[in-house]
Amino acid sequence: MSNSKNLHSKLSTGGLLITLGIIFGDIGTSPLYVMKAIIGDHAIDAMVVLGGVSAVFWTLTLQTTVKYVIITLNADNHGEGGIFALYALVKRTKVKWLMIPAIIGGSALIADGIITPPISITSAVEGIRTFYPDIAIVPIVIAILIFLFTIQQFGSKLVGKFFAPMMLIWFSMLAVLGVMQITGNLYVLKALNPYYAFHLLSIHPEGFYVLGFVFLCTTGAEALYSDMGHCGRKNIRISWIFVKIALVLNYFGQAAYLMQHQGQTLSQLGGSFGNPFYLIMADWFKPFGIAIATLAAVIASQALISGSFTLINEAMKLNFWPKVKIKYPTELKGQLYIPSINWLLFAGCIMVVLHFEESSNMEAAYGLAIVLCMVMTTILLNYYLIVKRVSMFFIVPLIFVYLTIEFSFLWANLTKFSHGGYVTIFIAAILIGIMFIWFEAKKISKNYTNFVKVEDYKQVLAALTMDLAIPKYATHLVYMTSASRTDEVEEKVMLSILHKRPKRADIYWFIHVNILNEPYKSEYKVTNIVNEDMYRVDFNLGFREATKINLLFKEVLTDMVKNGEVDITSRYESLNRNKVIGDFRFVLFEKFLSNDSFLRFHEKVIMHTYFLIKKFSLSEEKAFGLDSSSVKVEKYPMVLHAPEKIDLTRIY
Repeated sequence: MSNSKNLHSKLSTGGLLITLGIIFGDIGTSPLYVMKAIIGDHAIDAMVVLGGVSAVFWTLTLQTTVKYVIITLNADNHGEGGIFALYALVKRTKVKWLMIPAIIGGSALIADGIITPPISITSAVEGIRTFYPDIAIVPIVIAILIFLFTIQQFGSKLVGKFFAPMMLIWFSMLAVLGVMQITGNLYVLKALNPYYAFHLLSIHPEGFYVLGFVFLCTTGAEALYSDMGHCGRKNIRISWIFVKIALVLNYFGQAAYLMQHQGQTLSQLGGSFGNPFYLIMADWFKPFGIAIATLAAVIASQALISGSFTLINEAMKLNFWPKVKIKYPTELKGQLYIPSINWLLFAGCIMVVLHFEESSNMEAAYGLAIVLCMVMTTILLNYYLIVKRVSMFFIVPLIFVYLTIEFSFLWANLTKFSHGGYVTIFIAAILIGIMFIWFEAKKISKNYTNFVKVEDYKQVLAALTMDLAIPKYATHLVYMTSASRTDEVEEKVMLSILHKRPKRADIYWFIHVNILNEPYKSEYKVTNIVNEDMYRVDFNLGFREATKINLLFKEVLTDMVKNGEVDITSRYESLNRNKVIGDFRFVLFEKFLSNDSFLRFHEKVIMHTYFLIKKFSLSEEKAFGLDSSSVKVEKYPMVLHAPEKIDLTRIY
């Protein structure tokens, strides 16, 4: 707890710079496409420009500043943020259906991670068309994506040092470009009045349609919350002041430029494929602007890719996702690399680029998934405020206002469904399906797991240890157990030891891994069940900690030997005399669906899909970080709804 308090109270120049590089990449690159999307192919209308930029300003204020920066950042789980961290905080309420908004929100955020790199990089690279109108953009974007996803395996530690100064240059450029246009048309500052946003949405025939594109200015707010643990609450809040000023100045600068060209279309104005972001630049500066924008887009993409790795890691610990291989490319805490997710994201990004080709086509696909995530965050935030015993006089109007805003955005974005929104919804639906099936299958499996009291088997296990008629299976026999009580173990464990070829060992170990609701903690507890013959080790690990049982168990044994609690040398006389350490054998269980099961329809769909997905997931020994040479995997039938009695008649 003290570490998280230090993280969120620490404020430094270095921390503010790092925050610029890590946190604000996604929301910071939104000026590349928002105003361009609002105007579209229509002739420039002053009321649409004023109303659009007014709606952008108030969306950034109400949605990003108030909801996320001021309110939601308070909902940290031991320093960490994000929708799964928020779910871990509120699931203590025992409200079972809260896993639904958590799954939908997490899936939508990952789906957003597939569309963000293509739209950001494509929007930036399209600036080259200022000088080479006929150049093919798609190969360039794909080349950048290949480079971006290839370097993920090396970690972002070295690249991260480059992020901060690059993003400082980016935001400074946004502000300067905006000021240069605003000073020539101060009339645009009238858009600070929310009347113009309201007028656009209520009067203008294109108003509600425009709202779907206005939402793009705040899509990075959810990523901002997810990455809170990297920089701390105070650094985010202070640096957001600078970021918001830079964003607002640039948006207003683009609006000032557009208002001077009423009646024309963006394509008529030319230059960089009609993007107002590049149109406000001086011709001599455009090569530099394109280069800076491209680098900023890559940084924004990097932040979302890293965030997706973190989300999947959390999802695995919360039983929302199959176990997959995780690598730790650097020694930085929380930095990880998931190969399968990296290349799935890469494949998704390539398909998006090939399908849409132009950033203007991608704008319709962008935003629909992330607004779903924001709605789910609001629902979970409601329960978080209840847990914190905040007054209902504050909760009810707050949640009502934000659900109204976000459902308005959702409805506006739904109008883009047939124009490309179906892409991200399709991706999110697949992810939701996987998470829901995995979670439900784990719950069904747990409900049909029988536990027995270890006390009832002490005597027979002690006798088995001394029975020389049975060949010794191992000096140390280790079973992984899901039993949360220290005096219990799965029935299948005892069946394995006593019935499935009796396994005599000198010492029996039972290991239980308890995933905590907090992100970072590594502690263990040892229970001596039978002196010198049977022990249980309980590991309490944070949901962002690596589950490396081999290494963790070695640390436990080292401590126990040092304290004189256990003797792990071999009990074979010749080996014991020479102080040779005994062998360790782990036994794991691989479940399969028994033919004796009588499944209801929904259970049949869930369980058969679960076992299909399981074929592509990580094996149990790799998931626990065990050495396969010392692991025995036993197949165990899972019987669901077995018939209690079969009518069978004997004939003579």
